[in-house]
Amino acid sequence: MSRPRQADIARLAGVSQPTVSLILGGGAAAVGIAEETQRKVMEAAAQLGYMPDPIATRLAAGQNNLLGLYTFTSTFPTEMSHAYYPFLVGIEEESAAQGYDLLMFIASSITGERPHAQVLNRVRLADGCLFLGRHLPVPEMDRLLATDLPVVYIGRHDEFGDRLPYVGADYVSASAAVVRHLAGLGHERILYVREADEAITSVDREAGFRSGMDECGLAAAVVRTDGTDLTPERLRAWREQGVTAMVTEATDTDAAHRALLVAAERAGLRFPDDLSLATLGDPRDRAAGLTGFAVPRREMGAAAVRLLTKLIAGDRTVLRHQLMACELEPGETAAPPRQPLERHHP
Repeated sequence: MSRPRQADIARLAGVSQPTVSLILGGGAAAVGIAEETQRKVMEAAAQLGYMPDPIATRLAAGQNNLLGLYTFTSTFPTEMSHAYYPFLVGIEEESAAQGYDLLMFIASSITGERPHAQVLNRVRLADGCLFLGRHLPVPEMDRLLATDLPVVYIGRHDEFGDRLPYVGADYVSASAAVVRHLAGLGHERILYVREADEAITSVDREAGFRSGMDECGLAAAVVRTDGTDLTPERLRAWREQGVTAMVTEATDTDAAHRALLVAAERAGLRFPDDLSLATLGDPRDRAAGLTGFAVPRREMGAAAVRLLTKLIAGDRTVLRHQLMACELEPGETAAPPRQPLERHHP
């Protein structure tokens, strides 16, 4: 059987097709139509199994009720432990609450990577688009921002000024709070081990670490690494030089964090008995009791959807740049130092 049309409903209910359209469309247009007529039309529609065309309905309303979602990575996360997973949960929940469907765009296919420009041109199928990813392709995003498509980035990106609305985490304040916590435990020699990456999140974490150290009157020491040079011998040397606490960062790969844990295990060093450990963020394999801070990823995803829907609605009063606080988690991997402090530097 062919799909029932409004003309079929009109014949069965004994009314005109424009009347059927007004009743099925609902809203103020159907208020003046007699209740008996409305009842006949709805019964006829149910009898025929009529389902409205979602495309036609959305076109009539002037929008698609679709939010785009695009990540600057090859695939969407499938593991609950993935850092992006909570973002997606918050995005899905809030999109449903706002009455929008989600349309996911991907940068990869079976045949390999597709240029971001090609995919970004297609995100205009949605009423607005959310973007997520550690690294942002600046030229492509600049061209998209020149259009009238409402967009929101999840993560701080100030290089476009007010043109790019975002919802981010306040990594600077959170990282400084971790340093203050360690200093409050009595640590004076704190070493920050981070990846050699200029992503905004890494830049913010280091800025917060340095700010916290300066606030506590301590000298900041930062080591950049891909993890391959974090050997047991190097960790022992740092400890012998007076380092009593180490700080790592959480990233997409957690390369430095993971390498530090492996090196410590091979060196026979335990946290916090031999060294205190804190992490700026949520590593994928975050162990229970790890000192650091929690990133409100689920809440950030939901907040990004709320911001985007307001932009779609034309709200000019909404705050376009939003930073959300990260809660300090004291954990069990940091404790007062167990060895005398020395003046040497790593």
